Amino acid sequence: MKTSPRPHHPQPSGCVLNYIIWVYTTFQDIAPPARLAHARHLTIESSPSAGSMAMTKGSEIISLVSERQDRDQFRRKNWVGTFEEYLDIVREHPEVTRTAYQRLYDMILSYGVEVLDRNREKVYHYRFFDDPDHNGHDAVYGLTGPLHDLVNALKSAAHEYGIEKRVLLLHGPVGSSKSTIVRLLKQGLERYSATDAGALYTLGWVDEEDPEEVHWCPMNEEPLHLIPERFRDDVAAKLNVGRGEDDLKVRIRGELDPFCRFMYQHRLKKYDGDWTRVVQDVRIKRLILSEKDRIGIGTFQPKDEKNQDATELTGDINYRKIAVYGSDSDPRAFNFDGEFNIANRGIIEFVEVLKLDVAFLYDLLGASQEHRIKPKKFAQTDIDEVIIGHTNEPEYRRLQNNEFMEALRDRTVKIDIPYVTTLANEIKIYEKDYNPRTVPNKHIAPHTIEMAAMWAILTRLEEPKHAGLSRLQKLKLYNGKSLPGFTEENIAELRDQAVSEGLIGISPRYVQDKLSNALVAHPEARSINPFMVLNELEAGLKHHSLITHEETKHQFRELLGVVKEEYTNIVKNEVQRAIAADEAALSRLCGNYIDNIKAYTQREKVRNAFTGQYEEPDERLMRSIEDKIDIPESRKDDFRREIMNYIGALSIDGKKFDYRTNERLNKALELKLFEDQKDSIKLTSLVSNVVDAETQQKIDVVKGRLIRDLGYDDESATDVLNYVASIFARGDAKEK
Repeated sequence: MKTSPRPHHPQPSGCVLNYIIWVYTTFQDIAPPARLAHARHLTIESSPSAGSMAMTKGSEIISLVSERQDRDQFRRKNWVGTFEEYLDIVREHPEVTRTAYQRLYDMILSYGVEVLDRNREKVYHYRFFDDPDHNGHDAVYGLTGPLHDLVNALKSAAHEYGIEKRVLLLHGPVGSSKSTIVRLLKQGLERYSATDAGALYTLGWVDEEDPEEVHWCPMNEEPLHLIPERFRDDVAAKLNVGRGEDDLKVRIRGELDPFCRFMYQHRLKKYDGDWTRVVQDVRIKRLILSEKDRIGIGTFQPKDEKNQDATELTGDINYRKIAVYGSDSDPRAFNFDGEFNIANRGIIEFVEVLKLDVAFLYDLLGASQEHRIKPKKFAQTDIDEVIIGHTNEPEYRRLQNNEFMEALRDRTVKIDIPYVTTLANEIKIYEKDYNPRTVPNKHIAPHTIEMAAMWAILTRLEEPKHAGLSRLQKLKLYNGKSLPGFTEENIAELRDQAVSEGLIGISPRYVQDKLSNALVAHPEARSINPFMVLNELEAGLKHHSLITHEETKHQFRELLGVVKEEYTNIVKNEVQRAIAADEAALSRLCGNYIDNIKAYTQREKVRNAFTGQYEEPDERLMRSIEDKIDIPESRKDDFRREIMNYIGALSIDGKKFDYRTNERLNKALELKLFEDQKDSIKLTSLVSNVVDAETQQKIDVVKGRLIRDLGYDDESATDVLNYVASIFARGDAKEK
């Protein structure tokens, strides 16, 4: 029988995928034994890109991976041994027997702690929450206080002071980092369990028919649970010999789970009560926690009540195995794969925990208080795991108002996770997602993210009760700016007076969404500026699903006006500084001012460099500079003497006076020089689009300074100059 010949496949050029397809289809016409030789021929001789592919041979890639792999580490992570060997490990490293709370607390401490002094109180900043393992990808900013409270709760639970019998409840508004904090804890515990410092172990049973097969404990049991109750104190004493009072000591608590208990009792009968023979059938292995593999880390999320039942927490009967083992109460015919089961020795997260049906909450109560769960058809089973949930304000209010939930309220430790109320930290949240690396094709103009963050913070602050203090000034105080009459104690009082501050206002997610909108809504623009984002923020308020009161929307729009006014002041100042950034001119102006105040304070005359004549100090010049920083007429003598005393003190120390080291004087000189130069630059001519060559040259110099010194690009610098020019033009029109 004739077969039709295969169509000819031309050799592709440049495309590796096509080349692979070509090789594969060519091989179909070659007898199997000859394919390998033919493959070598194709690779070396026939391939049109053999020369280019020589740089990326498969063997080189394999060698690359081989050189970097750590097989010793792999062996340590996959260690399997006997119960006797495990006892030796425990004697040498008692930390392998830590409780879940102890292990989690030690994991956080392993990243280091920074002690901060907040209003004469020590606050601990735990570097773990900076997410150093992922370059800050999930870093939590501005919540040092709440995270300090969380770690204190974990510390108390680690020392078994009572909180280990509670549910840790993270409470806060949507988007306040509750889920992020729990995700960090779960991922950190995974990584820690893979290190030597975080090692833990579990047990399994050698199959009676096939010694090579091991039936591992479905609940990651602590191997020391094999030791009978009456011997535990003596065994623990032996294991703790030589340890000091402050050293971690081995404590044996908890019973075997139903599966291991069944296997234990079966072997005990088989060996006529000889416990030493029983443990010879036991194997111990290193346990690496993994959320993906459902080992030691569980997550439970409420779903539709019709599609969810309590077996998702405590496991269910395996009906296919009932026929094998003959009973639905045989633990071998039960799947111990509920979230409580698989999270044993680690951590379980309850997403939106207060939305759970009452039936689930009963399991939660026993798991927290008694450290026990009740699988179907089995007795109560011991667990050792951190139980942490999170919820928002409406759900928590419902809990408080529900008298039937009193038992749950009594078993929870609430930890508030509010919104950030510090501008610098809010900016970090957005810069993490919007920066030149993540947004390479768009330039984000200076202050764009800052203004969006400022508005978000303002919505979260309560109106100050302090007379004469605006909400914007309060924001600046919280951000570290000093204002006359306000000390650190005053700022702490402001925070204490604001009960709901940080629990109200705009979520960071809303701001992130509007920043994204601004990036795509202006495809023709090479950069986005603050007004683009502020307009998006305002437009979105109309349909904001979480803001239902028109009064609140009106208030938030007014705060947008406050932010726009603040931005105007900032860019006016930046343009003024760019215009007045002529160092030589500033130095000349400063020298002239210093000569005049020196003559004034010493009651001398000033020599006119042009005429050579001695004249009275130029009061008009001095006051024109001092007015720029609001030095009143009555205070001018004090200010001038203050400057001269400062210069004299520097001279005694052999140092030279530099006006840039005096912030107030530097600002005054810049404003004075700007006032003198703005008319010569004719910035307002930009508004009329009639700019002569000389003026354009000066404007280009200013634009260059904005780009070089302040981070603008050409487009955003032009926009800012046009905007500030229009402000000056309106000001000139008012004066006329």
